[in-house]
Amino acid sequence: MSKRIPARDRMKILRAQMPEQDAAQRGHNFLEVNLGLPEGCAKQESMRCIECKDPTCISTCPVGVKVNEFLDLILAGDYLGAAAKIREDNALPAVTGRVCPQEDQCEGGCLLGQKGGKSPLAIGYLERFVADYEQKTGKLGMPPIAAPTGKKVAIVGSGPAGLSCAGDLIQKGHKVRVFEALHEIGGVLIYGIPEFRLPKTIVRQEVDNLRRMGVEFETNVVVGKTVTIDELMKGEGYDAVFVCTGAGLPQFLNVPGEHLNGVYSANEFLTRVNLMRAYKFPEFDEPVYNCRDKDVVVFGGGNTAMDAVRTSLRLGARTASIFYRRTEVEMPARKEEVHHAKDEGINFQFLVNPVELIGDEKGWLTAVKCIRMELGEPDASGRRRPLPIPGSEFVTPVSLAIIAVGTTANPLIQSTTPDLKTNKWRYIVTDPVTTRTSKHGVFAGGDIVTGGATVILAMGAGRQAAKSINEYLATGVWEIAKPETSAG
Repeated sequence: MSKRIPARDRMKILRAQMPEQDAAQRGHNFLEVNLGLPEGCAKQESMRCIECKDPTCISTCPVGVKVNEFLDLILAGDYLGAAAKIREDNALPAVTGRVCPQEDQCEGGCLLGQKGGKSPLAIGYLERFVADYEQKTGKLGMPPIAAPTGKKVAIVGSGPAGLSCAGDLIQKGHKVRVFEALHEIGGVLIYGIPEFRLPKTIVRQEVDNLRRMGVEFETNVVVGKTVTIDELMKGEGYDAVFVCTGAGLPQFLNVPGEHLNGVYSANEFLTRVNLMRAYKFPEFDEPVYNCRDKDVVVFGGGNTAMDAVRTSLRLGARTASIFYRRTEVEMPARKEEVHHAKDEGINFQFLVNPVELIGDEKGWLTAVKCIRMELGEPDASGRRRPLPIPGSEFVTPVSLAIIAVGTTANPLIQSTTPDLKTNKWRYIVTDPVTTRTSKHGVFAGGDIVTGGATVILAMGAGRQAAKSINEYLATGVWEIAKPETSAG
């Protein structure tokens, strides 16, 4: 379908700007920051697509959303059709439209953004637009569902990898049940991402959409303790299992004072705020050390660090700061999140690294001792290695510290499944193409294989696993995983 105006005129249209809640107000509430595109704005933005013969926005999307096809449906006013088209490849469009780093994925591959300094098509904003339309109307853009195959698949973990895998497998006609250790479905989408960036109602709506497609869910099941992988397969008759439990074991700084009261891992802090509803205080008892009128510092430079520091501000922190050992250029956080944090008044301290957390005689945190850094040669990540500057130590008063320097694998499933091969970091070893593990019928993907990554990369792993599981269920052919795939 034509975009109705000549290509040269499309190039003159400016990229849509996302309406935002005022920065001075949003720093004191948990309402969503981005407000969504109006209909007319979404249609105009869709017109900017230059209809590439080889749309690289699709090939650079980890789940392969057919961007050109859903844009045509937006222009035709068929928003439910556009949602259905997206759901063929992406089970969570309302989620990815909000938290996916499109600038590094689909929009990073947009050829429009490579022509004469133009901005890439706002694919994420448009994806969110059609998903939000579904929610407002209460209708679902339903992709086609195949006839039942009689095969059963257990998915261990209800995070983005698990939900994505479930969405694909249910379309193939398999019976799918997702097991979640916590009391609410969504994994990191529920416990790890704050309300102002991804409202819980959005995640629940997407989970309900999967239910409407036929996916079953069971909470409060700790696979590896409540039930083992072997019991699922031999006792409950599952034909295949997909393990996607994430990498939720927090890493720490390994400096003196991390045991003090007032020191959190980002995982614990965000889980207490999100899952235990500290953001709704006083409606719910506040399950975190009170941030109000306190000086809060977050160590780290990724999206989790941004989420933690912006959350502390909304909980009433007097000052909320990011301490990062490199410069802003090397920060892995999304540029939009950094921009939002700055607008809200977050203080950024670059090229500093903590060497000691200091407490009082009662065991409460009172200060942090840091050292200033300078950048040396690139390390294994490709970023320049931070090096301490001798004699540059300084002390900053602080009442609450949040450590957001990464996570590693929780070993519960691995420890109760002895024939499941892992590497030295306890991540599950898989074949890089098929996601098959060393255990017959068991597949794995997402952070439990690669280490911590983004929501969309986990979803891509879920789709990859679904494809492989579907092939295995159809043929019965199994190959042992190759040992070279590992995180680290």
